[in-house]
Amino acid sequence: MTTIHVGGAAPYDVVVGRGLLSALPALLAGVARVAVVSSKTQPDLAARVADNVRGAGVDVLPITVPDGEAAKQVKVAARCWNALAAEGFTRTDAVVGVGGGAVTDLAGWVASCWLRGVRVVQVPTTLLGMVDAAIGGKTGVNIAAGKNLIGAFHPPAGVLCDLDLLATLPPRDFVAGLAEVVKAGFIADPAILDLIEREPAAAADPRSTVVAELVKRAVGVKADAVSQDLREAGPREMLNYGHTLAHAIERHERYRWRHGDAVAVGMVFAASLGRRSGRLDDSTAARHRAVLQLVGLPTGYDAGAWPSLLDSMRLDKKARGHRLRFVVLDGLARPGILDDPDDGLLEAAYQEVCT
Repeated sequence: MTTIHVGGAAPYDVVVGRGLLSALPALLAGVARVAVVSSKTQPDLAARVADNVRGAGVDVLPITVPDGEAAKQVKVAARCWNALAAEGFTRTDAVVGVGGGAVTDLAGWVASCWLRGVRVVQVPTTLLGMVDAAIGGKTGVNIAAGKNLIGAFHPPAGVLCDLDLLATLPPRDFVAGLAEVVKAGFIADPAILDLIEREPAAAADPRSTVVAELVKRAVGVKADAVSQDLREAGPREMLNYGHTLAHAIERHERYRWRHGDAVAVGMVFAASLGRRSGRLDDSTAARHRAVLQLVGLPTGYDAGAWPSLLDSMRLDKKARGHRLRFVVLDGLARPGILDDPDDGLLEAAYQEVCT
């Protein structure tokens, strides 16, 4: 078991290990009631979480939500708030999010808004959730105009990354989560890339010790950025590497693409953009495609989608007015910002990811 501390104004710990559900009650000390928000696809796990909480003498309100991005809707959040209201939840009560990144995003936002903020503890069940979504306090939902446009910063009281849960994931969902791990390697910790290149089969096996090491390293990268910058005004913005195009792809696909798959394509685009703007060397740019393909992630997207993708990117949260901003690399583990690039440069970079 490894504990990784997230500092800042609202510090908390992220625990990475196996068999961690028994540690949940300690994060809920002083709470009278807990709402367990979980995906409808994981009833057995939600029941186990509820039993652990009840065993500590805390009342449990189960709230079941749709799976995946279908959970991240205002109407779903409203249903959760109505459930809390019906049970008379107060500021001494708490929310526990159990599921993938979409569920933890929703649970965090529900907690951030209820009575202007109650405690939330996250129990991510996917690789994507463990290394990214459940950490850092970014919560929110999607609307028709774009992904994560409605939300709040609301740090959790703690995060339990139980690696045993990864063995229940469909292989494609696990591989999609590796995109955020690879991202952490390119922006901050190249040892992640070395490990994947050396043992690609083990990197794709959720039971391996390699995966445990990758999770700890990726969590460490995010914890470091969030500790310095909760609200994405500085170092934390670098975690958005590959995400500007990724969010546009997700919207274009009506959220039928996995987030990690979209991020993988987005990183290839960002590498091309960095190289074409004279900031990234050829070999590091080419390494993006090679590493992603090693673990079975996509590296290309539809050529005809570009006009729609460009329109979507202009609505991205990272834009400033009409100026697009992209995280690019000035070298391995040296992220920076490319501000307001020319449309011609963007299109030329996108040609390199066209299928």
